[in-house]
Amino acid sequence: MRHGVKGRKLGRTASHRKATLEALATSLFRHKKIKTTLAKAKTAKTFIEPLITKAKNDSVHTRRLIASQIDDRKVVQELFNVIVPKIGDRPGGYLRVVKLGQRFGDAAQMAILELVDFNDVAPKKKASAPKEKAEPKTKKAAKVKEEDVKDAQVIEETVKEKAEDESEKESK
Repeated sequence: MRHGVKGRKLGRTASHRKATLEALATSLFRHKKIKTTLAKAKTAKTFIEPLITKAKNDSVHTRRLIASQIDDRKVVQELFNVIVPKIGDRPGGYLRVVKLGQRFGDAAQMAILELVDFNDVAPKKKASAPKEKAEPKTKKAAKVKEEDVKDAQVIEETVKEKAEDESEKESK
């Protein structure tokens, strides 16, 4: 029986699971947002949030503890210098898991794992020029373009000329 057993195995051995969670943590601290399966996101959340809580206390000891789980020195520096000052006043709940639906290939539940205060990291789309409002169809039908008017006038003139030519031929 599984009484009191916490955590997901994620279909991996203990060492592989530890390496996966460390890689997810490193990637999340580097990019501020990652896309992964729902099970990995939930497990990574329980792994990453204590790291951020420890990082609030900036000392050599906590830096070494966190560096033992995150191999990239630049990411550790970014955690202490950028992420913790922005999240520092928050008592917990540093991460957000947003469900995305099923993956096409194997129908696995997908999710986005992101740092809460860093949701403005993605570059914003440039504001496009305001589009002209569509006119109601009744006005469009009644409104004729200038080019169409000119074409209609040219056609009328040619028809009149032909009619005059024919009338002259008949009178002769």
